[in-house]
Amino acid sequence: MKFWTPLIASTVLGLGVIPVLASAQERIQDTTERKQPLNVWGAQFEEFEYRYSEDDEELGVWDTDFFYGTDNFKARWLSSGEYAIEGRSYEKVENQLVGQIPISKFFDAKAGIRFDTPEGPDRTYAVLGFAGLAPQWFEIDTNFYVSKDGDTSADLDAEYELLLTNYWILTASLDATVAFSEDREIGVGKGLVSTETGLRLSYDLIGRAFSPYVGIVHERKYGSTADFARADGSGTGGWLAVVGARLFF
Repeated sequence: MKFWTPLIASTVLGLGVIPVLASAQERIQDTTERKQPLNVWGAQFEEFEYRYSEDDEELGVWDTDFFYGTDNFKARWLSSGEYAIEGRSYEKVENQLVGQIPISKFFDAKAGIRFDTPEGPDRTYAVLGFAGLAPQWFEIDTNFYVSKDGDTSADLDAEYELLLTNYWILTASLDATVAFSEDREIGVGKGLVSTETGLRLSYDLIGRAFSPYVGIVHERKYGSTADFARADGSGTGGWLAVVGARLFF
């Protein structure tokens, strides 16, 4: 009996410890998995729309964002442009390949390269920018560009969403471009180049995955850029009606 008593006690104690060890191992494994960053990917069409101007000009416009990565680093392909429907030609195409990292709770920094196909010679730029949520819930995206020829410019994209109901959203936007040097070959003058303001009313038909909208946009060119446009026989701005949709995959 003296021999069996310690053996039985050890067995009972071991059987009691095994579940505890197994539970601890599961908690450690779960914690480790949660600490590992998850890869995310997607595509967003912030603008996918038809525009009709007061001069009877018809345009197809897109502004897209394809991304892949984690919360710590994302690779993004940003593409935007305008297609003249009557002339069956692209008026401008802009593509950016950037890497993006968080620098604060609300803002990310990004750097990469931009390829343009404007009216005139193609252009390539280095990109450094910031994107995030400013106070009062303004979405801000600003970039600084340097071309291979040393031409510098910057742009600002600001957007504010007013939630009218759980489904109806009124979005105000402002895009502004400033050039610090002249690039006459592509019709860009020094100073404030252009602005685009917009007001769009959207409806979240399928969550935020599909939101059709209608709205108005006002475009304007300034200074030497406007002079170059007039000399080329182009307009310097005006109002446009827009119909489109925001898409998220």
